Amino acid sequence: MFDTMPRRDSGSWNTMISGYIQNGLLNKAQELFDSFQGKNVRTWTILLSGYARHGRAHEAKAVFESMPERNVVSWNAMITAYAQNGLLRSARDVFDQMPERNTVSWNSMITGYCHCGMMGEARELFDQMEERNIASWMVMVSGYVEIGECCDAWMVFLMMLRSSVRPDQAILVTALLAVMRFNKLELIESLRVMALKTGYESNVVVGTAFLNAYIANGSLEYGVKLFERMPERNEYSWSTMIAAFSQGGRLDDAIALYERDTGKGVGTQTAMVTAYAQNGRIHEARHIFHEIANPTVVTWNAMVTGYAQNGMLEEAKDIFYKTPVPNAASWAAMISGFIQNGQSREALEVFAELHSSGIVPNHSNFTSALFACANIEDVEMGRQIHCFVIKTRNHFNSFVGNGLISMYAKCKSTDVSQACRIKGVGDSVSWLSESHTLDDARKTFEQMPRRDVVSWSAIISAYEQAGQADTAFKLFFEMLWRGLKPNESTITSLLSACGYLGATKLGEQIHALIHKLGLDTCLFVCNALITMYFKCGILDGLGIFREMPDRDIVTWNAVLTGCAQNGLGKEAVEVFKQMETTGISPNETSFLALLCACSHAGLVDEGWTYFNSMSQHYGITPSVYHYTCMVDLLGRAGWLSEAEDLIKSMPVKPDSVIWEALLGACRIHRNTELGQRVAERLFQMGTKRSGTYVLLSNMYASRGMWGKVREIREMMSDRGVTKEPGISWIQIKNKVHYFLMGEKAHDEIKEINMAVNELYRRFRATGYVPDTNFVLHDVAEEQKEDDLLFHSEKLAVAYGILQTPNGAPIQILKNLRICGDCHSFMKFVSSVAQRKIILRDGNRFHHFQDGLCSCGDYW
Repeated sequence: MFDTMPRRDSGSWNTMISGYIQNGLLNKAQELFDSFQGKNVRTWTILLSGYARHGRAHEAKAVFESMPERNVVSWNAMITAYAQNGLLRSARDVFDQMPERNTVSWNSMITGYCHCGMMGEARELFDQMEERNIASWMVMVSGYVEIGECCDAWMVFLMMLRSSVRPDQAILVTALLAVMRFNKLELIESLRVMALKTGYESNVVVGTAFLNAYIANGSLEYGVKLFERMPERNEYSWSTMIAAFSQGGRLDDAIALYERDTGKGVGTQTAMVTAYAQNGRIHEARHIFHEIANPTVVTWNAMVTGYAQNGMLEEAKDIFYKTPVPNAASWAAMISGFIQNGQSREALEVFAELHSSGIVPNHSNFTSALFACANIEDVEMGRQIHCFVIKTRNHFNSFVGNGLISMYAKCKSTDVSQACRIKGVGDSVSWLSESHTLDDARKTFEQMPRRDVVSWSAIISAYEQAGQADTAFKLFFEMLWRGLKPNESTITSLLSACGYLGATKLGEQIHALIHKLGLDTCLFVCNALITMYFKCGILDGLGIFREMPDRDIVTWNAVLTGCAQNGLGKEAVEVFKQMETTGISPNETSFLALLCACSHAGLVDEGWTYFNSMSQHYGITPSVYHYTCMVDLLGRAGWLSEAEDLIKSMPVKPDSVIWEALLGACRIHRNTELGQRVAERLFQMGTKRSGTYVLLSNMYASRGMWGKVREIREMMSDRGVTKEPGISWIQIKNKVHYFLMGEKAHDEIKEINMAVNELYRRFRATGYVPDTNFVLHDVAEEQKEDDLLFHSEKLAVAYGILQTPNGAPIQILKNLRICGDCHSFMKFVSSVAQRKIILRDGNRFHHFQDGLCSCGDYW
């Protein structure tokens, strides 16, 4: 029609160019634009906006810079072009250069900031606006809701009301989204009054939004009453109510409501399919699905999800591949279905298929794929997906950013460069192929335009899992400084970090924060508290356990493990008996902790009884780890031949750890003959664990067999096996001090060495004789005593005495097992210095007080 027109004016040309743009034919639009000789400012603006709409900001910029004249619409279009593509700095430059601005100019800039979660910048501009319209208020309220800052959203909404701006339907619904997070029924009621005054209460969209708000608030009965009074109901109203009943465990009510719906549209039928599937009644779900004449893609997706939730992956795949026009949600359902059923590798194969199909993944697809990478620790695939995320600009999405942080945190660090191999995205960013996973997690975090509490919790957890607790706490303090409120995940990561550092005081401060945040009734926070206190050698974990109104298997296992770590064998047995009387069935972890506790306390008979009861009373087949505990129990008690016989008769294949447990027992009881035999077996297994070599070397050294010691050391050198250095650390005034044997780098090492020498002199006077059997070198006796004197834990305890008030307890942590001489030394310190010393070594806790140790010298 355009080609056959006898006369064309600028309106005809502009309409045709706009038509091409609306249909994605940008090249055609550009050709027509180039051939039009009578271009006006509107023509230029149409082309500029077209490039902007399709994400081609650079072409939009070229058009903008070529314009012979510009009006405020042109400037606004350029701001939008940059803002829509996340180029906020460039958008702001254009905004600042504008000769004149209107409300649209301000709204465009604010919208850009809000979409990228930069609410501080958005609020600064918003506060500067001299004139605002309803769109200005809507952008700000929805922006705050999007990042979870619902208090700010509500305050802006109240500001709007005080400015005498009448709320419309859209902003009322958005305000409801904000108050839904507060769990305050009175706020929902106040909005209902406002909806009544403004005439929106009878609006079906607003009414359904209130329905959702009541249900999300846990006020299902209010929702039922509102539903029954609604003058008009649409399909979404019916499906919302059916879903609410189903999720609330009231499937019969959902069915009854479904039967009442005379219309039974596809949306309602889909809701019922989901309800049946969620409750395990997949056959009824399938029956309704087959009754639907023209199921939508949402209905197909509901069936895929339903089959996957019920473990029927083959049926899910069949439905998925039969879906006429699958969308991103269809792929998300299939990918998450595989992950839920423990098939992360298959989930990634489906994601690769999604990429090949030409459908652009959504944030749900990306987060699921990243979760799958984390499950199987496939950092290479994770990096490829990261490149794809950047190419599709999904890195602005906080869910995807959080998924990236978690993926990098859970995957082990690697020195190997990983290239991005997904076609067309390999050059997105250079650093992805050369940095380690923790660095990647931090860079992802730093580059996120919007960081919510989940983002902060993920990066804090990443550093905690990597053993960098100091950095985890620095991030936590920065998070508080930025005004974010920690959640359960943040707190559990911090408690884990406290346990790792043995930072009792810091752990107590976190405990106080838990009360302040109202998280003291949260089950998994309480479980983490129990673990933290026990890992710090503080028995307050038992008190928390006794006060907990609710307990799960994790709670009981945390207490059993804590008792085992602290040598509380009899207490562990009592806790286990109490657990049995409550009707909670112990699992593999429960027995592992219980057997370990028996081992550390020398409870041989009890250990045998519980080991046998695993299969006889609970149907649990002991794993190699349970057999290792039994070998350790028997070996410590001196039952070496019985321990060896147990290994030979066990139905599961013994690993190197179980043989090392027996070798350790041989070292304790100086059975060199059996020790040599066990060590030979370990060498044949190709072990490269330094513990095997060190244990055998120690055994030879304690017998003065220095030639054999040299052979072992040469073997270690030939095989590239290095001994892990002994490190002890102590926390003084929120700072952790680390010590190596013969430490020289510490700022106060001279004072520390003098203190150790003084303690040594005093102990000599009381009859203390260094046990040089623990010095494993063929050197003079005096040199052996000097070596013993500067073991890392002795340096740490001396520093603790120097830096803490008289009578204050001293807490030391060590990565390796304490030697016998240091054990004796600590008993003397506790007696002479009148200090309680809590020392956690690589195996367990030792509580020294008044010259005695809680282990009873049995370790």
